Amino acid sequence: MTTPDVDLAAPAPGPHPLRDRLLTLDRRLFEAVAARQWPGAGALLPRLSRGANHGGLWFATAAVMAAARTPRSRWAAARGLVSLGLASLTVNTLGKRTVRRPRPALDAVPLVRQLRRQPVTTSFPSGHSASAAAFAAGVALESPGWGAAVAPVAGAVALSRVSTGVHFPSDVLAGAALGVGAAFAVRGLVPPRSGAEPPAKPPADVPALPDGAGLVLVANTAAGSADRVRAVRSALPHAEVVECEPGEVPAGLEKAAARAQVLGVCGGDGTVNAAARIALRHGLPLAVLPGGTLNHFAYDLGVEDVRDLVRALERGDAVRVDVGRFRSGAQEGIFLNTCSLGVYPELVRERERWSHRIGGWPAGVLAALRVLRADRHPLEAGFRGRRHPLWLLFAGNGMYHRMGLAPGRRVDLADGRLDVRVVHGGRRPAVRLLAAALAGPLTRSPLHAAVQVTRLRLDQVPPGTLLAYDGEVTEVAGPVTLEKLPEALTVYRPLAAS
Repeated sequence: MTTPDVDLAAPAPGPHPLRDRLLTLDRRLFEAVAARQWPGAGALLPRLSRGANHGGLWFATAAVMAAARTPRSRWAAARGLVSLGLASLTVNTLGKRTVRRPRPALDAVPLVRQLRRQPVTTSFPSGHSASAAAFAAGVALESPGWGAAVAPVAGAVALSRVSTGVHFPSDVLAGAALGVGAAFAVRGLVPPRSGAEPPAKPPADVPALPDGAGLVLVANTAAGSADRVRAVRSALPHAEVVECEPGEVPAGLEKAAARAQVLGVCGGDGTVNAAARIALRHGLPLAVLPGGTLNHFAYDLGVEDVRDLVRALERGDAVRVDVGRFRSGAQEGIFLNTCSLGVYPELVRERERWSHRIGGWPAGVLAALRVLRADRHPLEAGFRGRRHPLWLLFAGNGMYHRMGLAPGRRVDLADGRLDVRVVHGGRRPAVRLLAAALAGPLTRSPLHAAVQVTRLRLDQVPPGTLLAYDGEVTEVAGPVTLEKLPEALTVYRPLAAS
């Protein structure tokens, strides 16, 4: 084997004038910032820098945001933390190991501003700056208001990394760019809710209620609605608010509808479903305030908190939305969100058994494990003269669109369609259900199918079969018919300013 000739006298790589000028500028900027006396910030900047260690400052900020108890603030906090996590992972696995840049010399940094414990990792890029920028950008993408509040703190943390002498300015800029990139990457996977606002049509002619006169709002006390009720009474002083225990809600809604110009409801999807039935029967517009664990209809409508509803009531903004209806023999009901047969109704019933003991989300996880692990057979139902085994039939009141990795949501509540998804029967229900959930609205698959219709009839449904609608469960027997009632319900919702 021969060895290639090597010229040991070859010259070292030549100088890079542009790179050298940039490094010189970077050092000069560092020395200028490090030596500068910052009025009132001499002690604050080191504390901010230490407080941001391991993301502690941002976890505390997220906790404060979540305590605001509005959906937008909670989503913003969650988005900020996920963005922070992605940025931190990227810095620690790629950034620090790719460019092994030494830390700056501390000669120009006053002793009072130097950190007690100096970092031992490489300088490029700044992990603190990446985390700060990722959290602030993630929050701003979900909630511009909270983003404006967080941004100055994030900027101060980035500045503190130069002021305390642990990073060059270019380290901070690179870290900030990486953090912002992480926030946008998360947005690509899970777009903000504001990115899919429902269309503002068809509009409905409803009265404006600037002080709430004519509104009778029934609040389900089991939904934890006390804060929302106080906010409604403060913003709409002439509105009548009635608080009811869960068992009293149907009667309370009936009494409210008899004297209301507008029927209001505060609760989860099941409570809203009950209010919608009564509003349809009395020909009243409905004002919906989310107040339960799941509030799919209100959120898809664009009403996330009291401010959204109050704005719609004050301006008289409302739309007409479709309603789904199911029938089985003499039994009839409506659904605003979804209606399903198969394993999902069993999951809902199992979740209700445990939710009051361990909470909604843990109960949902436990219910899914229990239902999917049980030894069972698929539901047999007839369609167009043939019997079909199926694990799940899902019918959405309107087309559900996938948003990245986020659960589907509707962008049009008056599209005239039922979004029907079927998971075919087989030996492994968990695998089939998971595949269907990940694949989304595929129209052809050995495991599942999807179709959009205005009416669907299922024959030969076994007696006692469970049917879930808007989080409620009932038993049906005989043929089941699902159909649309186009633009049947009038609902207040904030419209974009013209």
